[in-house]
Amino acid sequence: MDYLNSIIMSEFLGQAVWIWLAFLAAVVALLAFDLGVVNRNDHEIGVAESLRLSAFYIIIGLSFSAVIWHLYNNDSPTASIDPQLLAVNGPERAWTAVQLYLTGFAVEKTLALDNVFVISMVFTYLAIPRKYQHRVLFWGIIGVIVLRAIMIGLGATLVSQYSWTLYIFAVFLIFTGVMMWRKGSEEEDMSQNRILLWLKRRINVTPELHGNKFRVRLPDPNTGKLRTYGTPLLLALIFVEIVDLVFAIDSVPAIFAITSDAYIVYTSNIFAILGLRALFFALAAMVERFKYLKYALALTLIFIGSKIFLGDFFPNGKFPSEWSLGITLGLIASGIVYSLWKTRGHQQASV
Repeated sequence: MDYLNSIIMSEFLGQAVWIWLAFLAAVVALLAFDLGVVNRNDHEIGVAESLRLSAFYIIIGLSFSAVIWHLYNNDSPTASIDPQLLAVNGPERAWTAVQLYLTGFAVEKTLALDNVFVISMVFTYLAIPRKYQHRVLFWGIIGVIVLRAIMIGLGATLVSQYSWTLYIFAVFLIFTGVMMWRKGSEEEDMSQNRILLWLKRRINVTPELHGNKFRVRLPDPNTGKLRTYGTPLLLALIFVEIVDLVFAIDSVPAIFAITSDAYIVYTSNIFAILGLRALFFALAAMVERFKYLKYALALTLIFIGSKIFLGDFFPNGKFPSEWSLGITLGLIASGIVYSLWKTRGHQQASV
């Protein structure tokens, strides 16, 4: 028992193991509530229900900033390698941590919107009914939680041992932002998507759905023997996981460019992604209204990458967290408002 207590109370990536376990338990509880209560039966999620669920997850994510405040409101040494947190103590450290968390949450939530648009296109291309889309997104989120944990753990290890890694992240983010700006609101032809074409060549997929099943056993047309086939739902699920891996290559460096504190990085990531499924059904119904948001995302990535270099001109080696939060929220809000204003004719046409 003493050995178990020592493990639970030991430190892992800047926080006690029990604090990490408590967070994961909260995530599991939210997922169980989602699948076992809210979406126990397959049904088509409407825009109103989507917005309500999304608001619930956003409130949960924002409320977690109170937990961040409590954890970082102390004068004891911290294993965090973020100079912004090492340079201050007590309430000042707590407020800085909250600002970093909220900035990360806002950036990851906005980057996830781009993910929504791609997933929406593949659901349309594969003709996945709305009542089964939540099932794909739910199981997809399980993989995302594990995948982000691995990537963030590796990122934290790299940054802690090789601080210059942040400059590589910064250059990558600036490059990604420039490429996203150049691509703009151009839509991808999913029939020519390389990931889907590669998956179709390697997975035997049935041409039609079989309810909410990912795999089915059917007779082989050549031998008559039963064999396992994937359904379009499985194809969509694998695509969602691969797409998240691709987007994580952008989002993980982006959050590390905001803060190198592993706990803030992981919690802001997961809370931003948890509400993605809920928000998906509202956004998918009005994708055209946000076609200019990518320009705001591009500028956000360029800014986040640039502030790594700008931080060298500030006393603690970091761009001020309150400036970062204000500029990030300003860019995202401007992109949303401009998109809604520029595409206001789409709403009138659909009424």
